[in-house]
Order: sequence, then structure tokens, then C-alpha cells
Amino acid sequence: MRFAHPWFFLLLAPVPAFAWWMLVKRRASIRYSDLSFLSGASNPGPLLRAIPVALYALALAMMVVALARPQKGRRYEEVETRGIDMMLCIDVSGSMQAEDFAPKNRLHVAKERAKEFIAKRAGDRIGLVVFAAASLTQCPLTHDKNILNDLIDRLDFGMLEDGTAIGMGLGSATARLRKSEARERVVILLTDGVNNAGDIDPLTAAQAAAGFGIKVYTIGVGSRGEVPFPVQDPVFGRRYARVKIDIDTGVLDRIAEITGGRSFLATDAEGLKLVYDEIDRMEPTTFKVKQHTVYSERAGVFLLLAVVFLAAGALVAGLLLRRLP
Repeated sequence: MRFAHPWFFLLLAPVPAFAWWMLVKRRASIRYSDLSFLSGASNPGPLLRAIPVALYALALAMMVVALARPQKGRRYEEVETRGIDMMLCIDVSGSMQAEDFAPKNRLHVAKERAKEFIAKRAGDRIGLVVFAAASLTQCPLTHDKNILNDLIDRLDFGMLEDGTAIGMGLGSATARLRKSEARERVVILLTDGVNNAGDIDPLTAAQAAAGFGIKVYTIGVGSRGEVPFPVQDPVFGRRYARVKIDIDTGVLDRIAEITGGRSFLATDAEGLKLVYDEIDRMEPTTFKVKQHTVYSERAGVFLLLAVVFLAAGALVAGLLLRRLP
């Protein structure tokens, strides 16, 4: 709350003097030869006589407050962001079923960490590409984090033919970013395998990304050595076998080097979280906030109170303090 013309509050100074004058002033009188007919009348007392005066004084005070133009403001913020356009490129091949990121498999943990990362990226446009033996754009660049999170939740095995086409995935993400006008364009590529499918070599895709000024952060996920992997046995049903899944860290390192990004290796769920946190720190979003306040007039409320106090004072004076003329 603010007052547009606060100097009007100087008019409050005479209000106490007015109230005092109303209480102590001598009233006109008329002489009567016989006052016996007033013997049963009650004396209202000084306190009751002061009520109308107090109400009139309050009415004057409310009028002064109204003249001072009370205003209530609402602050608005305009946030101008210099966001980054990002494509998440996630491996959904069968090897991501490995459960070394216990108690869930690699894909489940990758999805959860990706959503945590997205929640921090206010102002960025983020899209989603998935790949196995081929690649598929699940979500183009968008500011709508709810839609993106819903699409990430739906990622599952069997969406694409099994295999690991790293080059195809990176190529699709690059195609989505190449016409972007953002100051920074980034691909975060997550995989747990070796490129064994697709028509595009990973390093060729990396050179294409670098040509468009796109930076690629690569994340290899998976533990060293043998890991528990679910197997569907026709006799015993679902069971776990110990298998070794190779990660081509050399290719991931080269992709990051060619594009000016960085390569990471996450061997557990907490490690993957730290990787996303590190990428978040390396790619900050710039904010420019403009604030302005819109004020609305509130004088009408105080004028209404003044009318109420005036009416109440007149009512009390007319009904409870009636005098003979």
C-alpha cells in the first residue's frame, strides 16, 4: 500500500481540535417556566454524548485518507532469458536393461536423472531423441517441461529395433538443432554400448555437429565388468545372468573432443546425477529480470467508510441524543 499524495495527512491535525470543540462548546438554550414534564427523562451521560463526535471525527479522518489517494500495487516481473537449446539423446537399446544401477535398470535411472536435470533448466528449450538400431525424435525443442517429462516417462524397450546406432542418434539430434538461433546449442548423448547399427558413423555425426557449432556432452553409463542382466528362460521364467557389456569410451571421448564438449562415465545412479549436475554448472542460463508495479486506487473504500461513520453519527445523535429545540 502506498499514498500518491501523502501531504494531505496534514489535514488530520485539526481533527482532534474539532472533536474537542464539539464536546465542550456551549449549546443554545431556551428558558422554560416549568420543567416537571422532564422529570422522567434519562440523562445520556458524557460518554454517550461523545459517540457521535467520535464517529464524525472518524468520518473526517477517512476523508483525509481518501484525499491522500491510497493505492495498492501488484508487482510484475518480465524475465528475459538467454536460454540454451538442448537435445537429450538417450539410448533405449536392450543393453539398457542391465540392473547394475540397482534397484532399477539403467534406462529407468537415466530417465529419472534426465527429468531432474530438466527441472533445473528454466528458460531453456529442450528436446528428446531416442535411439537403438535406428533413431526417433520423441519431442522437438520445447519450453513445456510437463510434456517433455511425460514423453520421457513413456520411454521403454521395444520402441525401436534392438541395436546401438550412436551415429544415427547424434545425427537426428544435430538435425533438430542446426537451424536453432540460440546462443548455445548442446546435445547430451547417453549410451551404454558400442555403435553396431545405423548408416552414420559416430565420428562423422560428431563432425557434422561441430560444423553447425553444436557442442556434445557424452555420458557412458554402466559398471565395469560383469553386470546382472534379466533373461527370460522358457523353463524357469525370468532370471538374471552375469554379462559383460562394453562401452566404447574411446568413441565417446572423440565425439566430445571434436565438438568442444566433455565426456563422462557414470558407473552408478549417484554418479549419473553428478554428471548431470556438472553439465548444469558448465552450461548456465542467463536471466535478465525487469520489474514493474501496477497500482490500483483504494480511495473508494475509505470514502465508503466515511459515509458509514457519518450516517452512524447522525443516527446516534438523532435517536439516542434527541434534544428539545
